[in-house]
Amino acid sequence: MTILIYAEHDNSTLFANTKNTVAAAQAIGGEIHVLIAGENAKPAAEAAAKIQGVTKVLLCDAAAYANSLAEAVAPLIVSLAPSYTHILSAAGTTGKNVMPRVAALLDVQQISDISGVVSADTFVRPIYAGNALATVKSNDAIKVVTVRGASFSPVGEGGNAAIETIAAAGENSSSRFVGREISKSERPELTSARVIVSGGRGVASKENFKIIEDIADKLGAAVGASRAAVDAGYIGNDHQVGQTGKIVAPDLYIAVGISGAIQHFAGMKDSKVIVAINKDGEAPIFGFADYGLVGDLFQILPELSAALDKK
Repeated sequence: MTILIYAEHDNSTLFANTKNTVAAAQAIGGEIHVLIAGENAKPAAEAAAKIQGVTKVLLCDAAAYANSLAEAVAPLIVSLAPSYTHILSAAGTTGKNVMPRVAALLDVQQISDISGVVSADTFVRPIYAGNALATVKSNDAIKVVTVRGASFSPVGEGGNAAIETIAAAGENSSSRFVGREISKSERPELTSARVIVSGGRGVASKENFKIIEDIADKLGAAVGASRAAVDAGYIGNDHQVGQTGKIVAPDLYIAVGISGAIQHFAGMKDSKVIVAINKDGEAPIFGFADYGLVGDLFQILPELSAALDKK
């Protein structure tokens, strides 16, 4: 078996979820190749070559792939597909855009968001907002799979894979890149942060969310939010954690003023330690938190902030 991983990157930097995807590939078994498609993307290819378990990196450097448009990348992957038994990508923004098109062009099913590997043709994936797990077996000759990175521990570095340059495949005339608006922050990126402090409806206003940001900054943490907080306009939707937001698995997740609806739990249940702060002692979040503190967040967080200042 030989596995091809389509890696997410920004041409200069390889996204961290590639290492989680390699871990999933190792669980499947076989030789692992990584595809870097971009423009001036050699730095990302060199980073991929250092990942443990990767035996070859395919670098396709062309202007058509500069912005990871699915209409451009999918034909390239399809042209490589006959040499592989599995095609994997992280279930990130790019992977979720590209891989369905790849599966359609290959006329195979896509197996989405896997959280476990049973065998080379059988995978586990969450359904019903994570309330249940489905075991799915594919008889397709080529398995097209997206990987829930939070469910696989990232592999380390130390590899020295060969980098092979390959030619572009065809031209894309059905779409063009117009522009990109990126939110900038000095805080860690939400999906890769080791510590996350999230606020919910209980924070009560956009102005009050500064309390969450203050604690996060002192902990070197990312800032998250429940859908209720996002819908209320307290913070932008790029901070949303949950079934319809981002899936995270930090070492520490602090949920402040979040009731713990199943949709939110689905996005952070793989966190190693969950701390809940809520004035409602019957809130569902206390049912799965490792540590719970019942009390007024507007009293507790200033006390926590003062304690952190002493540290």
